[in-house]
Amino acid sequence: MGHPALRQPALPYDGQLDDGELAAFISLMRRVMHAAPGVGLAAPQLGIPLQVAVLEDTFEDPELTDLRERLPLAFFTIINPAYQPAGPETVEFYEGCLSFNGYQGVVPRFRSVSLQYTDTGGASVERTFQGWQARIVQHETDHLGGTVYVDKVLTRSLCSNAEYLRRWASPSIDEARRGLGF
Repeated sequence: MGHPALRQPALPYDGQLDDGELAAFISLMRRVMHAAPGVGLAAPQLGIPLQVAVLEDTFEDPELTDLRERLPLAFFTIINPAYQPAGPETVEFYEGCLSFNGYQGVVPRFRSVSLQYTDTGGASVERTFQGWQARIVQHETDHLGGTVYVDKVLTRSLCSNAEYLRRWASPSIDEARRGLGF
């Protein structure tokens, strides 16, 4: 947090890197995301103001799958993405960010979104995501517009990772909602 690349809209990607450089950059982003560990990483998080992000979620937990609709998400890259709600329903869960490491907070997000983006081959793609996958898509796409999750967090829910794990890490946020008054 604090780096200007995180707070400015990233530039549309229009070939600033040749194919080899883009592939190497995406590979680096994936390694950084895995090492963190995280489920997504946007180029501005590395100080590069381009509309490029990588996403992947291999986490599996049956309890979280049911309540949070958290299903695995195969690795993919989004270039120049934009999302639209695919319905009016929103859901609230804790989330964190590699750019504000050490904290969690409840963020309302659309339950389902339609994402338009360009893939690494230059093809235009439109996909719909639900549940936790939709949350990841929104989080990473927001980064490319200069928005960090703390801009959308329910501030009374913000806590350190240690407090989150000690008190609020249940699959539901109901206990945190009662205990913290949000």
